Amino acid sequence: MLGNFTYHNPTKLYFGEDALNNLRDELKKYGPTVQLSYGGGSIKRNGIYDAVVSVLKEEGKTIVEDAGVMPNPTVQKLYEGAKLAKDNNVDLILAVGGGSTIDYAKGVSVSAWCEEDPWQKYYLQQHEPTCRIVPVGAVLTMVGTGSEMNGGSVITNHEQGLKIGKVFGDNVMPRFAILNPRYTFTLPRYQMVAGFFDIMSHLMEQYFSNDDDNTSDYLAEGLMRSLVHATRIAVKEPENYEARSNIMWTATWALNTLVKCGKKQDWMVHMIGQAIGAHTDATHGMTLAAVSLPYYRHVMSFGLPKFVRFATAVWDIRPEGLTEKQVAETGLAALEGWMTEIGVVMRSSQLGVTEAMIPAIVDSTIIFDAGYHELTREEIADILRRSL
Repeated sequence: MLGNFTYHNPTKLYFGEDALNNLRDELKKYGPTVQLSYGGGSIKRNGIYDAVVSVLKEEGKTIVEDAGVMPNPTVQKLYEGAKLAKDNNVDLILAVGGGSTIDYAKGVSVSAWCEEDPWQKYYLQQHEPTCRIVPVGAVLTMVGTGSEMNGGSVITNHEQGLKIGKVFGDNVMPRFAILNPRYTFTLPRYQMVAGFFDIMSHLMEQYFSNDDDNTSDYLAEGLMRSLVHATRIAVKEPENYEARSNIMWTATWALNTLVKCGKKQDWMVHMIGQAIGAHTDATHGMTLAAVSLPYYRHVMSFGLPKFVRFATAVWDIRPEGLTEKQVAETGLAALEGWMTEIGVVMRSSQLGVTEAMIPAIVDSTIIFDAGYHELTREEIADILRRSL
């Protein structure tokens, strides 16, 4: 490993069927007022809401309801939640849901007492918080983002056509997270498989960088192999506890800052996918799936040895009799086969993207120079056209 890094993750995880039993002890660490953030109400239908509220009431907490967090949280919702938190002087924000809800809660945590416009300060200008930060806890109901154990927060501004992520430091990461794999069983299939691909994309976007012999890459390969194995079971048996628990654990490790250690990080699939999301409001994991193959086929030649390794280490491609390029292409074909097998969206046109929208999506795409090749605006447009 050639990079210099510091590793610290302050989030305490409780994992398993009895994980919620630990919420009571965690709540004792915070004051009396809890902002309960959640989405469209599915947690009320599946019983998770009642289970969480029961614990909150038993602990004597005053509950500030913060419902209606959308799959791609908007800046308007962020302002609303921040005002709610400040007006009620909340002591803890408890996010019950998937990555969007937890992302939103982290955004609210740094915005409630911020005297400046949080969209400008944190997302456009990428500054660090200097104000009081409200602690966040999480009860996870959908896997994919890894938001339960990282500092990331992605917010969408439809008016500006932007969807931007800010990775905050340790002081914004959830203080604790409750992970019960059974809470993911009732998730609609479309959302389930979108989360599966989000996990894979997180791993690939950290994996496809650097050429040194890096322990982080071996960890990523193992996580990718585990994910492929477990998702093949889960799409056939959505309530297979072992498969869903392995997927949940893999999702956390895919983006809790471990496998990035000593690495550059690409993230251009996320940048293009988020730009699509800003203009279509499409499901995040599906935007990544739609552009991944065109992107990786475009940059493959710039990082060919790693793509060869991806083919052999993750997909068990036998290299005998093949050129390096053929091995790498076969690996991407295996990735495509798995994507088809689990049922993700393969074309951006399925998400509402049209040829006419491409210039605006290109303008909304943030360009990073950390992968094997820095894209031009023209290359992004070409990748988008090939994704249609």
